[in-house]
Amino acid sequence: MLKKLTSGIFTGNQLKIIAIIAMTCDHAGKMLFPDIAILPIIGRTAFPIFAYMIAEGCKYTKNRKKYLATMAVIAFTIQIVYYIAIKSMYMSIFVTFSMSIALIYTADYAKENMNLKSIAIILTAFALVFFITQILPGFFEDTDFWIDYAFLGVMLPVGVYFANTKPLKLLIASVIITADCILSGGIQWYALLALPLIALYNGRRGTAKLKYMFYMYYPFHLAVIYVIALMI
Repeated sequence: MLKKLTSGIFTGNQLKIIAIIAMTCDHAGKMLFPDIAILPIIGRTAFPIFAYMIAEGCKYTKNRKKYLATMAVIAFTIQIVYYIAIKSMYMSIFVTFSMSIALIYTADYAKENMNLKSIAIILTAFALVFFITQILPGFFEDTDFWIDYAFLGVMLPVGVYFANTKPLKLLIASVIITADCILSGGIQWYALLALPLIALYNGRRGTAKLKYMFYMYYPFHLAVIYVIALMI
């Protein structure tokens, strides 16, 4: 039993299911049950788990272009729906993760080539992401334009991806999540509760192929919650 706990008991699929349950609690709490304090607390654990799994996805995917394209298309579609439905310019987590994946692939390219051109490309990429996530929203102060989890949110999958060992991945994740908690304050500190769950990840995906189910669940559950909110 001790060996099993040390090596991990959760597959990637199981961790993602935990994360979507937490995410559903968070969104249902915001839109349907704002007086139930435990729901957003549970919800804080969703993002770190999803971010860790994005790093794993970048590591194990057989088709990098398809992985990035899928994430970007979903992000774009969600933003169009957001704007049409509620006139919102808030950028979903799919936008954040699209930038994470793009940065990971760009950094991989720089690491493999290690010349002035590749270094200039990766520095420009990081500067551009920082501008988009931290500076650009300042030009839209009269709107709700914001990148979900901002620069640190983009960097969490990047940091985990480039760590060589599980303890180092957890350390980097801990540092980035803690930094976000310090900046955000409040219930964001409960995001640290995701770390013990991530520590129990066994490095395997799981037998079922649930990738597209996880992608589709995000807009589907938001639509259901939104319709219920309109009805009540």
